[in-house]
Amino acid sequence: MVPLDTLSQIRERFQFLEAKMAGGAEPHEIADLSREYAELKPVVAEIEGYTAMLDAQSQAEAMLSDDEMKDLAEEELESLRTAIPEAEHRLRLALLPKDAADARPAIIEIRPGTGGEEAALFAGDLLRMYQRYAEAKGWKFNVIELAETELGGIKEVVANVAGDGVFARLKFESGVHRVQRVPETESGGRIHTSAATVAVLPEAEEVDIDIPATDIRIDTMRASGAGGQHVNTTDSAVRITHIPSGIVVTSSEKSQHQNRAIAMAHLRAKLYDIERQRVADERAADRKSQVGSGDRSERIRTYNFPQGRMTDHRIGLTLYKLNEVIAGDLDETIDALTAADQAERLAEQGL
Repeated sequence: MVPLDTLSQIRERFQFLEAKMAGGAEPHEIADLSREYAELKPVVAEIEGYTAMLDAQSQAEAMLSDDEMKDLAEEELESLRTAIPEAEHRLRLALLPKDAADARPAIIEIRPGTGGEEAALFAGDLLRMYQRYAEAKGWKFNVIELAETELGGIKEVVANVAGDGVFARLKFESGVHRVQRVPETESGGRIHTSAATVAVLPEAEEVDIDIPATDIRIDTMRASGAGGQHVNTTDSAVRITHIPSGIVVTSSEKSQHQNRAIAMAHLRAKLYDIERQRVADERAADRKSQVGSGDRSERIRTYNFPQGRMTDHRIGLTLYKLNEVIAGDLDETIDALTAADQAERLAEQGL
């Protein structure tokens, strides 16, 4: 059972925020108060629902001694025996510490791993899978850097995905994705195993990451690669090197000013992700499993085409609907990963 004094403290804080915002808040306090109020509002709604059920249970138990009300009380209690545990579970989830990045847009990086041209083709399949998933969610998917092979595979792609709760849904996609199939380039019909690496980074704000001008070197260059009419016509592409870390990011849109903004956003996301990973690694040092670790070297998923199955190795999930998954039907997998992560965090918090 969730400690009732904890719930009372949360309600008191919410009421304080409500009163403060109604009158008496300084202008510079409004933004922080509004943010905390918005975060607590769904939690308080779950608290109200849960405590109302506990009150109803107490009233029904008191009615059991009344012969005229006993049948009605037993009927009410039977209903509450199912409803209360469900409400308590929802409340425990609501009480979990929020990942501040969950509501943010995300940057996806996809690169081929082992497997040569087949790995590059598979990287292209993953790009289209995420594009279709984003389309189904009503998100905006914008490719900001793309390098293709002669056969239509992908050497590297970087995309920005914007919409409601993007990072929360995509953050478990980071890691090594493995494919088992007969490559288009294979004439003997043999099954090959190839891989591609996916990195999903939350988009960072300037206030999250301060990058001194002395820490970066900005170079302009002639755009190259597939997909741009401006190729070889203007020196608009921008490459930014972060000197302390050695991280290099590029953008090749038509506008040099736009490229600089895109590349800086990408750089902030990478630096922000490094800091998030450091904190996550410290927090997860004693955990046996890390569903949400985002370890780029971890093999997280296998797409086996001959058997028509997709297996997520972190949670032992196997789905025999590979065509649908590759076509962007990722909700079942992402829901299962989210539930597993929530279960781990509930155990950590002792909730």
